[in-house]
Amino acid sequence: MDTFFRFLYEFLSQFFNGLKLIVMGLFNGIVKIFDFKAYLDIVNYYKNDFNMPEWLLVGLAILVMIIVLGLIFLGIYFLIRKYVRIRKTLVDQESLLEEVSTLNSKVATLMKEKEDILAMKVSKLGLKPDEADTEEVSENEATDKNTEIRFPKLYEVDEKYKDYKIVNYNNTFDLPQLVELFRNFAASQLKLYYTPKMIRLFISALASTKLVILQGISGTGKTSLAYAWGKFLKHDSCIASVQPSWRDRTELFGYFNEFTKRFNETEVLKEMYIAGYTDDIYTVILDEMNISRVEYYFAEMLSILEMPNKSEWIVEIVPSAWKSDPIHLKEGKLQIPANMWYIGTINNDDSTFMVTDKVYDRAMPIDINDKGEAFDPIDTPAQDINYSYLDNLFQTAIKDNQISEDTLNKIEKMDNYVIKHFRIAFGNRIVAHMKKFVPVFVACGGTEVDGVDYFIARKILRKFEQLNVAYIRDEIDGFVKFLNDEFGEGKMAECIEYLLRLKKLA
Repeated sequence: MDTFFRFLYEFLSQFFNGLKLIVMGLFNGIVKIFDFKAYLDIVNYYKNDFNMPEWLLVGLAILVMIIVLGLIFLGIYFLIRKYVRIRKTLVDQESLLEEVSTLNSKVATLMKEKEDILAMKVSKLGLKPDEADTEEVSENEATDKNTEIRFPKLYEVDEKYKDYKIVNYNNTFDLPQLVELFRNFAASQLKLYYTPKMIRLFISALASTKLVILQGISGTGKTSLAYAWGKFLKHDSCIASVQPSWRDRTELFGYFNEFTKRFNETEVLKEMYIAGYTDDIYTVILDEMNISRVEYYFAEMLSILEMPNKSEWIVEIVPSAWKSDPIHLKEGKLQIPANMWYIGTINNDDSTFMVTDKVYDRAMPIDINDKGEAFDPIDTPAQDINYSYLDNLFQTAIKDNQISEDTLNKIEKMDNYVIKHFRIAFGNRIVAHMKKFVPVFVACGGTEVDGVDYFIARKILRKFEQLNVAYIRDEIDGFVKFLNDEFGEGKMAECIEYLLRLKKLA
């Protein structure tokens, strides 16, 4: 055995002595690197033999050495920092995993509580919990027995308006007077100042579509204009603050909770339901509507509101009917009221989504980029206005102020020009909007050419932004000349201003 122990000692000594030499060598190397006395001794040994140029080189050598040492320290610092960061990440991951585990445990507890509650409900219906699989009870049957109300807010509306009769306000104003009434009301009651043209544009937009978009830089009064319109009509606008998380129509209307057996109604749905009872005018404000993609939550409404027959403006709220459902909810479907408008406000910045053609083509955008100048208004109170009266004003204006044949011919030439040079077409939908917007704008006190100019700039030329501006830069000058030649020098000021601004971006 003595022989083996000697062997084992020498065998292991070979390994550990090597390891010792590595450690000692590394340690001795570090000590030698930072042995500043040795550096000083070397300098003292040679200092008497250096001339001036050599002293400069000595200084340079010392500087290089200091830089190298600094880089070594910097490298060590970053290595330690990286290690600490990685370690922190691992700790955070462990914490998250623990939190997830805790949440899973809570979910399991809640599910058990839900099952217990359901078991109690089943027992109340005359079943034992273990008999639930063999004897099925439908939602409708359970609801009928318990007379549950799944639309509590709409039920309250029915109770409030059950004896309501539509009021005729005997309105007598015309559209120019409406412009002045609203403008003076906003200024005298709310200290909001708008130009007559801005009010004409806003009212003309209401006549052309149910979706109006107020766009522009922040702080110019986009939301305030829509808010003031609601105050003017004695019906405060229903404000729906769009959130980045909005993904579908349930954000607008609400959703049916399978657990509580109740419909979570939104204020928008309630306002729509109230509007169906009256002949008043109502407004929904989609505040910052492009903070989420508009198509996610408003696509169905865009399609419905585009239908020419208003009797087809029907949206499905729930797939089936209960006996306790609200009066105006027919087979789970609701008639969208014609006396309600949807006004969206948008900011064009990095925090929002781009509004697509699908939305713009079905809406009327109004730019608000300037604050109105203060003026001395006539004290004007809020007004009671019948929707039927206002709609009749719109229809009369559209009939009496049709776009002239000469202007329509010019627009057709422009359409052909834009197709040829920019590969963009108007489309029948846009032309139909124009034939409503421009006549009402004229009836409100504007001119035909100003209305056409503004409409084309906001509805058609906006499409140029989708093109590569660098490629169409040379074509823009030709288009400006075309507009001046066809419509008159400087008549299409809004279009020309937009085109020149677009050209600068190239």
